[in-house]
Amino acid sequence: MTDNKAARPRTNPAREPSHAAASAAAPPTVGFVSLGCPKALVDSERIITRLRAEGYALSPDYAGADVVVVNTCGFLDSAKQESLDAIGEALAENGRVIVTGCMGVEQDRIRAVHPGVLAVTGPHQYEQVVAAVHEAVPPLHDPFLDLVPPEGLHLTPRHYAYLKISEGCNNRCSFCIIPSIRGDLASRPAGDVMREAERLVAAGVKELLVISQDTSAYGVDLKYAASPWNGAPLKARFLDLTRALGSLGAWVRLHYVYPYPHVDDVIPLMAEGHVLPYLDIPFQHASPSVLKAMRRPAAQERTLERIGRWRDICPDLAIRSTFIVGFPGETEDDFTQLLDWLGAARLNRVGCFKYEPVEGAPANAIDGVVPDEVKEERWHRFMAAQQEISRSLLAERVGREIDVIVDEVDEEGAMARSVWDAPEIDGSVFLNGCSDVKAGEIVRARVLHADEYDLWGELVRKG
Repeated sequence: MTDNKAARPRTNPAREPSHAAASAAAPPTVGFVSLGCPKALVDSERIITRLRAEGYALSPDYAGADVVVVNTCGFLDSAKQESLDAIGEALAENGRVIVTGCMGVEQDRIRAVHPGVLAVTGPHQYEQVVAAVHEAVPPLHDPFLDLVPPEGLHLTPRHYAYLKISEGCNNRCSFCIIPSIRGDLASRPAGDVMREAERLVAAGVKELLVISQDTSAYGVDLKYAASPWNGAPLKARFLDLTRALGSLGAWVRLHYVYPYPHVDDVIPLMAEGHVLPYLDIPFQHASPSVLKAMRRPAAQERTLERIGRWRDICPDLAIRSTFIVGFPGETEDDFTQLLDWLGAARLNRVGCFKYEPVEGAPANAIDGVVPDEVKEERWHRFMAAQQEISRSLLAERVGREIDVIVDEVDEEGAMARSVWDAPEIDGSVFLNGCSDVKAGEIVRARVLHADEYDLWGELVRKG
């Protein structure tokens, strides 16, 4: 059972190798519900890889599972409620449930609502989760069942995978409790990251989605220490790691990048085709007063200048971002500044959230709570403004030939993505009537039509 709800609920069953020999005894089975962001999805993949290596089978439903693991999200109160609901559903359908993930730090709250759970662990506590599964249903010892592919098991389609380069975060944004849940920044050695990336590419992964809580801060905690890779030292530095990943021949997409000055250095790599011309930067707002209250960088006018310089270097650069409306203290003037900034920045892909209090976040103490109806009205105005920007930018693609990666194929045609679109959160390129391609293929297409979110095109050539 694999149910990831980070964005759009479109996940594939975990990838398992086939075995010629079957065990005389049926292997113990584990169901898995994975909630939250791609970083949590990677945690889920690591856990199921370990369990599968020990001979456990994965169940596609509650009924066939000996135990169910629920990987929770604890970022927003609504996400916590979703997690509690998922735990309740698993208990009702199966009865044997282990809880892990970000909400696991609130064990008392979970057990108060669901006293019947077998165990509760926090985020990235892989060993504790596996130990809890062992306690609930001991593994079989069968050498055939212990085999897993070298790249591990994944909850994404075969042609793309998330590559987590660090845990935790050193920022202290007033609306966020991630550091209190996942701790301070803890980067992986560059050599370890590259060896995982190589295994994924060797297994057929065509697109690596680089993720962490703060991707551009990668290596700060390690003081950029080098580790061996490919017979030479590789520094744990954002630019060095990005350049190395770009040498593997796969699409490399950078997520959760804070606009630190050294981010400028990766733009030429995008212009030269080494990594995708795509940056996911969570700007969150544009009003200096709101950014100050959020404890975010407040020099947005310089950010516009930098975006302009990036586009001068890499005209095809796509920028995606997220914003919060209705933050405590946000005035109509603050919101107008946000709309004006959005119009000037002309970002390609944008998500917007109505502010929601998070238990334990410093923002809860800020005066000036914005009424729900005002949040709703501002959200609609924001989305309408961005839709027009997106419609205009996508219209400029019509008539161009572009590379797309195929995600799904059926009798009606193919659904693909361009270099400017991440899976699950961005738009699609629809190739109607094109059924002679396969998922994971990168093909050339001519854009025929666009709306505010998606493109339609025709196949020009394969390969």
